[in-house]
Amino acid sequence: MPITIPMAKEEWTPEASKLRRSSIVREFALSTSTHGLPGIARSQSKHNCIFWTLSFLIFTGVMIYFVTESIQNYFQYPTQTSVSVVVEQSQTFPAVTICNYSPLRYDTFISPFLNYTNSINVTNTNDTTIFTGEQANEIYNFLRDKLHANESMDEYLFSLEFMLIECLYNNQKCTTDDFTFFLSSKHGFCYTFNAKIKDIKKSKIRQTNDGGGSGKLILRLYAHSDLYVPHVARDVTVGMVAMIHDNTQLPLIDVAGIELTPGRKHKLGYKKKQINFLSSPYTECTNQVPLVMQAMYNRYGGADYAYSQGVCYLLCIQAYIYEQCGCINPEEWSARSVVLPDKKTILEAQLCQFANKCYSNATNRISSTISIWNQFCSHCTQGCSTVDFIITKSSASAPSIEYAYMAKKLVESRRNVTPTDWLTNWLSEVQNNYVGLEVVCQSTEVENYTQEASVGPVDVLSNVGGHTGLWIGISFLSIMEFIEMLYRVLRYQCHATKQMIQNKIRRRQ
Repeated sequence: MPITIPMAKEEWTPEASKLRRSSIVREFALSTSTHGLPGIARSQSKHNCIFWTLSFLIFTGVMIYFVTESIQNYFQYPTQTSVSVVVEQSQTFPAVTICNYSPLRYDTFISPFLNYTNSINVTNTNDTTIFTGEQANEIYNFLRDKLHANESMDEYLFSLEFMLIECLYNNQKCTTDDFTFFLSSKHGFCYTFNAKIKDIKKSKIRQTNDGGGSGKLILRLYAHSDLYVPHVARDVTVGMVAMIHDNTQLPLIDVAGIELTPGRKHKLGYKKKQINFLSSPYTECTNQVPLVMQAMYNRYGGADYAYSQGVCYLLCIQAYIYEQCGCINPEEWSARSVVLPDKKTILEAQLCQFANKCYSNATNRISSTISIWNQFCSHCTQGCSTVDFIITKSSASAPSIEYAYMAKKLVESRRNVTPTDWLTNWLSEVQNNYVGLEVVCQSTEVENYTQEASVGPVDVLSNVGGHTGLWIGISFLSIMEFIEMLYRVLRYQCHATKQMIQNKIRRRQ
């Protein structure tokens, strides 16, 4: 039932109503837990009232300042990084990518190449025993034309079957079917062991404890240096290139590859490190793979790669080169998909001629001009999660006589023509071409670097409560007291207004 407050008619005057409201406010001020207001309400002199009023206003202002600072600090989204070490007895074994240092096989490459150079009047010969520096300058133009015509270059490159002597994972044999492949402009075909595959039926990422092992991959490879194309691998006589990376990371082996010299067994011990960043609004990190990046990934043998900031940079630079030159950097064969900033369609760009200076000038321009960089590459933020591997390298002389004979049988079984003086110098040839690689899990400890919010909602609430309680003693119950006072004033005002209306009606009657 509604509550009514009986009063005489003469009491329902604006003055009486004002006195009643003042009484409610004064009662609240005397009984509230908020500091300062009781002092104002019970003051018997004007000076005492001014003292408490000024004190209350000054400390309220100080409180508002600190509360505002706390709230603003929260919306700046500060972060901190926590470091923890977790022991994982069973870890996901990383992906391992290998390439021959030289991209081309001379024996399968030279005849089609001479036909090409003869057709463009660079040479006029069918002599496959002589190869000059002038001819080498046309190699990438030859390959470029092959790519534009969508013609296969597989026969010109070193296949894994041709190079692989033996593959063992945790002492269990692995085959070429356990590798995915991709095309590197510098090293030709590269092959990745244990990459994540899009096909769920074929995707089986190995763990370090598979087969009761501890996580060890052994590769024995033969470089076939006598088939290297002259003047291509100018700074290295012979060798292989390897990279250890995450199973979902595209291997930028041209930049991050580890060069392996022949005649040695190289041991790469790794220790896993995980880095996790907070998503928006704390950072601008992303794990979303854009369509243009996915178009590039589709050329990587069915591998299921994740977002990469390095790949994003490569693609946005290619987009700027294409806008400026109408073609793209010919040294980046795989990054031929282009999306311009003001368009959403994916273009399959042509590769520039190597003699064309436009693409190199455009590369320098975007790298040194902030405004251009922001226009084309501002979307290339860091990934929200990354996995790195700390590598410890060591090596020893190889092969042993046992594996030297194994390599000899491989060469003789897979090649129609063996190197010169093979029968007498085969051991020297094997030592100059054998590359052993052992990738082993060095530690079960995993370093985790996790970005965390320095100030969360609970921290803001605690800071605000601390300042309000410190300066003027406000708590949630103090707020409820204020709400109760407002409710009483409004309720009284409603009754007073209703009674005044009724009095006016009676007078008219």
